[in-house]
Amino acid sequence: MGSISVEELGEDMQSWETVMFLYNAAIKEVRTKLEILSDEFQYRNNYNPIEYIKSRIKAPDSIVKKLERQGHEVTIKDMVTYINDIAGVRLVCSFTSDIYRLAEMIGQQNDLTVVSVKDYFRNPKENGYRSYHMIVTVPIFMSDRVVDVKVEIQIRTISMDFWASLEHKIYYKFEGNAPDYIHTDLKECAELASGLDARMLALNDAIQKYRKDDKAKQQDKAKQEEVQRQSRALRDESSQEKEQ
Repeated sequence: MGSISVEELGEDMQSWETVMFLYNAAIKEVRTKLEILSDEFQYRNNYNPIEYIKSRIKAPDSIVKKLERQGHEVTIKDMVTYINDIAGVRLVCSFTSDIYRLAEMIGQQNDLTVVSVKDYFRNPKENGYRSYHMIVTVPIFMSDRVVDVKVEIQIRTISMDFWASLEHKIYYKFEGNAPDYIHTDLKECAELASGLDARMLALNDAIQKYRKDDKAKQQDKAKQEEVQRQSRALRDESSQEKEQ
């Protein structure tokens, strides 16, 4: 059974309920994949870089504002054609080194197709926003067809998520008309959050190196003890032979 995109649904696309059903189904599919990945990390490596997973469907008023801002008509057709983040899943990880590791694993999922990537971690936005965005399509298997639905996956650290969530709430209170000093202070906070990420990563790397070095020392000590044990055994055996 071949798949079609949401844009190719024809008359069915005129139904808001149909389109929202598909986006909700897409979120369930992507969340399930990420939760399985999280469980696998835990049982295979005894370390899980995924702290938590969030998901949401973009609110209708936000969709309308984005369409108008981009100069599109406020129709369901333009919505599914031009708005890529109607279905969103946020993957929050422990350290910055986990971001690309997780992105690579997501890209290797056979039934996910990566449409585009925006790396705001290496190339932060002007306001200091940092995150890694992937637009993917996931197949939704219905009774009579398969529909490919777009989902935006955001990957960020705990500190990035903390900053972005509060930044959104602060700007929402000002309804987009925040004073200049708010912009400046928020950008400084973003730099502080980035610095915190860097320090925590350095601490984690130092701990991992210490554990690796300590394990190597323990192994060397065990080898030396084994050599000494064998040497004593040979000496004892030699002494017994002489006594006989």
